Amino acid sequence: MRLQSKTILITGGASGIGLAAVHRCLEEGAKVVLADLPASAGRHHAEELAVKYPSCCTFIPADVTSTEQVNALVEATVKKYGRLDGVFNNAGIADIHEADTYSDADFLRVLDVDLVGVFRVARAALHTMYAQGRGGAIVNMSSILGVIGQGNTAAYSAAKAGVLNLTHTLALEAAPHGVRVNAICPGYIETPMLNILSEEQRAAAVKLHPLGRLGQPKEIADPTVFLLSDEASFITGTHLLVDGGFTAGK
Repeated sequence: MRLQSKTILITGGASGIGLAAVHRCLEEGAKVVLADLPASAGRHHAEELAVKYPSCCTFIPADVTSTEQVNALVEATVKKYGRLDGVFNNAGIADIHEADTYSDADFLRVLDVDLVGVFRVARAALHTMYAQGRGGAIVNMSSILGVIGQGNTAAYSAAKAGVLNLTHTLALEAAPHGVRVNAICPGYIETPMLNILSEEQRAAAVKLHPLGRLGQPKEIADPTVFLLSDEASFITGTHLLVDGGFTAGK
């Protein structure tokens, strides 16, 4: 199994892509910490999965906008399973808003979760991985909108583009320590995040994908597992587009 004996931390793990990644990492032999907000369904999912995978799945509540909670999350992960081998830095929010009426508070809220939150988790993970001296892997969640622009997504697109260059930078710093840092860039995926779209917007989104459909969470979880595994041992500082061809003609 690809992740046998590895401990993987997944933020935003209570739904959508994050939950799919939790399932896939467990299937591949990992011990998994499912992290999400206290009010999420994370505890319920972890308890259910612990029946099938005894002693291999734990819920730890954490808000990625809090440095204190993020640091405590990584510490608790190591305390629970003895080490930290990989992180899927997945927690995020979406927002649709025209730039000329976007408030500072709403814009900064998206950046705080989607960009600064990614940095907080990566910083804590790198600190721990360096101290362990065993290498490791981090996969940051970006988006096709980190690569191309799209109207009414100023904050989200800015955050996801920031995640890409953050990934490049962290990969350069982490390489001497044997830690790999990559990003994954999904197209439109069937998750609760798409609930902000109207039926007309969803239909338009489908047409933007040459494969003629939206993606499924497992279709992002599978390449994420690959990037976390030793099969990707010579891959760092890059991003993987998993977008049904969305960006191919852009």
